[in-house]
Amino acid sequence: MSNRLLIALAGQPNCGKSTVFNALTGARQHVANYPGVTVDKMSGYYKHGDTRVDVVDLPGTYSLTFYSPEERVSRDFILNDRPDVVVNVMDASNIKRCLYLTFQVMEMENPMVLDLNMMDVANNRGVTINIEALTQILGVPVVATSMKQGRGKQALLDAIAETGRKKSAEALFNVDYGPMEAGISNICEMIRQDPGDLGAYPARWLAIKLMEGDEEIRKLIREKGARSRRILNHVQDLRNQFEVDHDQDTALAVAQARYSAADKVTAGCVTLPAERKKPMSDRIDAVVCHKYMGPMVLLAVIWLLYYLSIVQGYNLTNYTWPLLAKLRGSVAAIVPDPGFIDVPLISAFALWLIDSVNALLNYIPIFFILFGLIAIMEDSGYMPRMAFIMDRLFSRYGLHGQSTLPMVLGGIYVGGCAVPGVMSCKGIPDERSRLTTILIIPMLNCLAKVPLYVLLINIYFAAHKGLAMFFISTISFLMVLPVSKFLTTTVLKDKPTSPFVMEMPPYHLPTIRGVVGRAIERVWMFIKKITSIVVALAVVIFILLQFPGISPQRKTDFQAQRDQAITKFRSSIAQTPYAETLAGDKLMEMVLYWKSYKDKKMLTRGAEANAALNDELKKINPQFFVIARPGKDKVARKVNRSFKKLFKTRKGLLREMRKERINESFLGKMGRALEPATQFAGFNWRVNVALLSAFAAKESAVATLGALYEQDDAGGDGSLESRMAKSEDGFTPLHALALMMFMVLYPPCLATSIAVKLQSGSVKWMLFGMFYPMVLGISVATFIFTGGTLLGLSGLQAMGVFYAIALCTTIATGFIKTKPEFEDARQAIA
Repeated sequence: MSNRLLIALAGQPNCGKSTVFNALTGARQHVANYPGVTVDKMSGYYKHGDTRVDVVDLPGTYSLTFYSPEERVSRDFILNDRPDVVVNVMDASNIKRCLYLTFQVMEMENPMVLDLNMMDVANNRGVTINIEALTQILGVPVVATSMKQGRGKQALLDAIAETGRKKSAEALFNVDYGPMEAGISNICEMIRQDPGDLGAYPARWLAIKLMEGDEEIRKLIREKGARSRRILNHVQDLRNQFEVDHDQDTALAVAQARYSAADKVTAGCVTLPAERKKPMSDRIDAVVCHKYMGPMVLLAVIWLLYYLSIVQGYNLTNYTWPLLAKLRGSVAAIVPDPGFIDVPLISAFALWLIDSVNALLNYIPIFFILFGLIAIMEDSGYMPRMAFIMDRLFSRYGLHGQSTLPMVLGGIYVGGCAVPGVMSCKGIPDERSRLTTILIIPMLNCLAKVPLYVLLINIYFAAHKGLAMFFISTISFLMVLPVSKFLTTTVLKDKPTSPFVMEMPPYHLPTIRGVVGRAIERVWMFIKKITSIVVALAVVIFILLQFPGISPQRKTDFQAQRDQAITKFRSSIAQTPYAETLAGDKLMEMVLYWKSYKDKKMLTRGAEANAALNDELKKINPQFFVIARPGKDKVARKVNRSFKKLFKTRKGLLREMRKERINESFLGKMGRALEPATQFAGFNWRVNVALLSAFAAKESAVATLGALYEQDDAGGDGSLESRMAKSEDGFTPLHALALMMFMVLYPPCLATSIAVKLQSGSVKWMLFGMFYPMVLGISVATFIFTGGTLLGLSGLQAMGVFYAIALCTTIATGFIKTKPEFEDARQAIA
């Protein structure tokens, strides 16, 4: 007896295969990738007596065709690795559907055990299964399990060990392909007589796949067969003759024969309840998946998602911003104190980092609500319904129903992330739709773009927040559909397509623990991204903005202005009793005291809080407090006025120095160098700098703006909205609209570009995915800003006009017909 067995778990999605895998292997498992593809390879092992059993959990798939990477991976593993046992895990409540895959596995002539899992579900639905009859019909061991309840595990272990010991397939059942059987037998004979290397493969299985038109098997015949041309020509003649005689596609005939065989098998061993009450899921689907009601429900879900997360979530930031401001104050208290116009580099760097991160952390309430709502849709079972509803629309634009989940993850709802969106494209079965989806995901409203949208909307569309948010939430969808149609009819037109298959799982009531846990997990991932990519980028941006710095001559000029202002102040208070209080280094202490007072005052609300703040500051330095709050003391009031002038002069000098430092910095020069090209899109050098920083991570656009528009104590609430609105006097809603649209179409960030390369398997597609959005984005932004300016449109008017153009373009491209491939297969398998 061998001391080692290799088994493979094969099954359709939602059959409990992962539960079986976990029950067998426990913690002894790991995840990798199959060579050459991004499909996960789950593997583990368990001990049965003195035998080590290695278990490979194959990707869930409805069929073993050549359409998707999952199908090819599963088929190639069974065919080439020749596991000792294939455990076909089935949903016991729906045997008829699962047999479609079972027949294909059996035709590959591997030793096999049939695991009727989810028997508890079958019993609850009143489904009775005659295990002995099913075993006799199929000729393979059949085991009933309910792995969630831990029932049937030992019987399955024993059946695997017994089948593995025999080392031979004993399946007695063959699907009858009717009029095609004579041709299949003929092809089998040619394969067996071929002197090449085809003998290593099951002849009948090869013959059936050839009659289906499986391109991968045709390629295999060409590589392994000595008389491949003769075999393939004969197969083509048989297929052509069959289609002429029976007016039916051979692939469809094969699929129908398998469904007919499934009917016969289930009729002999499965008894359904005499009166079956319509399941609650079906009754809900009658509305949710209705041809007309379904899209209305979908729109209502999207609207509710936006209202709760964006509108109500933003209201919560009124409570988070003061906390973040206190965090900044705490950091400022730790770092070395600044001089009158000299700021230590370590202090500037620390405050730069905290401003960069705070600009993003302020939006955590929005993200938490958003992720929680998406988790509810995932756990409730609404996501597959969304795919079903969207497939009819997506197919018009060369996409696939299974493009829905990647697009949701990428930001079809505001707040996704392009990286998981692109990575989840591996589940799309055909190459054309998969590549198209990969290339359009970065154009959706990912999480990283949301801060810029919210920032600009709250400054320039404050009176129309709901309308502006609806525009930005849906315009990306209207943009990607025509782009998808263009890609699938041009650069991707030669890529193969495949049918849409999606199972509708029963509805489930989400748990509070699951929803909150998922929301926390995703928010935590966002925070980790900030503390890694954004912080790393902030360091680079800081260096590029600080150096080469202000010239020595200009430093001397600023120092002269400083000395003049201080001398003038001391002269104005020389005859007062406060001259000694502010002598020497005490003047700078008063500057820092005053700044601390103003920072704390900004965060203080109510009479009691103000009184408490005054008491606190009075205890810190009573003499400084009298100058800061002179009351009716005329001398103190005079000193207060002179000090405020000095403080204002200091702010002006710091502002001028900061402006000159940025203007002469490496990044400032880059931003200004781009202005001749970006001015037609309404971008100034600050916007250019922010957009340049977004190449590494889109979050950095707002983080960089948050640092560029630094705190200058000139009033306002200290938020980035207040600072930007005050600093950009010439910026209008039209500028903001053009900037938002450029961000919608912005090229993928560094992490997403890497994901595109991994999923497409090509540097060429990665570079193409970076180039075309840049051209499209700058073109659209220029069209909006320059066109809107020439027509005299306001930002809101330009928004309406552009939305109408995008909507009309999307509708028009949807009516451009392309030849539907695999339409018959779509009908047969769906």
